[in-house]
This record gives sequence, C-alpha cells and structure tokens, in this order.
Amino acid sequence: MDDSWVLKEMGRGKVELKRIENPTNRQVTFSKRRNGLLKKAFELSILCDAEVALLIFSSSGKVYQFASHDMDRTVAKYRREVGLPDSRNPQFRTREFWRSEIDELKRSINTSEARLKHLSGEDILALGMRDLKQLERQLKIGVERVRSRKRRIVSDHATLLKRRHKQLQEENSRLHKRVKLKELQDGNISSGLVGENACTMFHQRIVHEEDFHNETGLPL
Repeated sequence: MDDSWVLKEMGRGKVELKRIENPTNRQVTFSKRRNGLLKKAFELSILCDAEVALLIFSSSGKVYQFASHDMDRTVAKYRREVGLPDSRNPQFRTREFWRSEIDELKRSINTSEARLKHLSGEDILALGMRDLKQLERQLKIGVERVRSRKRRIVSDHATLLKRRHKQLQEENSRLHKRVKLKELQDGNISSGLVGENACTMFHQRIVHEEDFHNETGLPL
C-alpha cells in the first residue's frame, strides 16, 4: 500500500488500514512512520513539558526508542500507575526473562515456518523481486547439494558392489582350486588301488601255475 494513496484516501474521508503485503513498501512505510512518530514524541515532550517514553519494535525485532527522561524511570513510573509488579524484583526479572525468551522463540519459529513455506513455493505472493531472487538462489544451492549427495551415495554403492564382486570372484577361484585338488587326490587313490589289485592277481596266477606244475610234472 503506497503512502500517497493512503493520504489521498484520508483526504476524501476513506481510510482502509491493513497490512502492506509488499515487503519493500512495508519497510519504506515503517521507516517514514517511525521517524514521524519519534519526531512527534520529541515535540510533545518539549512543547507540553510532558514525560514521554516511546518504544517501537520492527517486525524483525529491532527496537527504536525515545525518552524525554530516563527510560527505566519512566517505565517504572508507568508500572506503578497501572499496578504492575516492580521490575526490580528478582522474581519479576526471572519471569520477564523467560517471557522474553518465549517471545523470541515464537518469532524464530514463525520466521522458520515462513521460510519453509517459501522454499516449498507457498505464500510467495507477498515477496518482492529481491526476495524471489534470493529464494531462487537458495533453492539452486539446495538442489545442487541434494544432487551432490545423491552422486556420492551412488558412487559409494558402486564401489561397494565392485568390492563385493571381487571378493566373490576370489572365493569362487579358491573353491575351484579345492575341487580340482580333491579330484586329483581321488584319481591318485583310484590308480593306486587298481595297480595293487593287478599285482595281487598276477601273484596269485603264478602261485597257481607253480602248484599245477608240481602236481602234474608238466612244464610251465
């Protein structure tokens, strides 16, 4: 929402107050109105001899302040007037500390949730060109990191498969050698048995022929 448009509408008696969606316009309007408000507070304190304390927090949490007198004294005076606990009380300070911590965490959570939505392509209508370019760069960096990680996983998996394949080949070679060695050993044993049986039979034949010669007196 442009300031000139607001003033023009106010001049015609039509005022529409709503959040400025464009971040750039919102920041420009905040700076102008903040400076104007601080100036008015200063003028009020001078012209009317008033004790003025003004605190402004931006949407990012940055603080702006003006105090015609001591800020802490004015705040303490205000708290007494409205019946709030004394800020100098240790218990109050503890509660204020944790309240501040909780508020800071809430802001951090809201910022993180908004960023996650932007990264997923949601709620980006309010983003200006600069924010969109920055978001695009972040997405490119994120995609490149994801691809790099995928390439690394694939490479590690391929290396593991190659190592496993080599191990299987070596194991297969060892088993093949064992089978060959056993076949050779079995063959040698079989040959030895055949030779031993042949010798036994030949010896028995000779003994039989000698017995036949002794009995018959015929030549061998």
